[in-house]
Amino acid sequence: MNGAERGLYEVAGLETDRALLGRTSTAERVADILRDRIAEGYFPPGTRLSEESIGGALGVSRNTLREAFRLLTHERLLVHQLNRGVFVRVISVADLDDIYRVRRLVECAALRTADLKRPGALDAVEAAVAAGERAAAQRSWQELSTANIRFHQALVALAGSPRTDELMRGVLAELRLVFHVMDDPRRFHEPYLTRNRRILEALADGEAARAQDLLSAYLDDSQRQLSGAYAELLGAEHEA
Repeated sequence: MNGAERGLYEVAGLETDRALLGRTSTAERVADILRDRIAEGYFPPGTRLSEESIGGALGVSRNTLREAFRLLTHERLLVHQLNRGVFVRVISVADLDDIYRVRRLVECAALRTADLKRPGALDAVEAAVAAGERAAAQRSWQELSTANIRFHQALVALAGSPRTDELMRGVLAELRLVFHVMDDPRRFHEPYLTRNRRILEALADGEAARAQDLLSAYLDDSQRQLSGAYAELLGAEHEA
């Protein structure tokens, strides 16, 4: 078999994968929808996801939905319990520590390597800060939480790395599962609005090192608050 014949044979062999490609693409789109819903708090931690109701609502097959579940399980957003079904994952204290470890490594590095002179470099950061301030003014605490997540996504995007963006997309979606332990989302999120603005101002002034220092302290305080909330929650469960 010559090279041309071998090439035709290999292409023809791919035709058998066409159905799989279509199914996978649909599953990825379904996973995107569910990931966003989980991040928005539509499905809180511990929620059992019904194949029948979700599949019917989205108009997709059970196989497609199960593939989407598998993708989100791989991202640590869902967990499969034998003979019980698929549930939105409940984050542990160890998970929380690891999430913040990754955030420090990635977010602070993104600020160190950011090209702040690029036209429009800070547009997404500015938009996220403004969205958070509007949400607070409207007392929309869920939207404030979402704006805060978008602020951190925009910081990571300053690195100009699609792979890092994808990594943090999963990490920050997982972080939203942690936020559900906060009884008062306003008290948790609102104080960080001023800190977001300060980080933005430091970046706008070209002071990436100062922005990194502000962000590092920010992450320390955020983790401390969430760890305290988890400790209270676990203590209450133990007493119960």
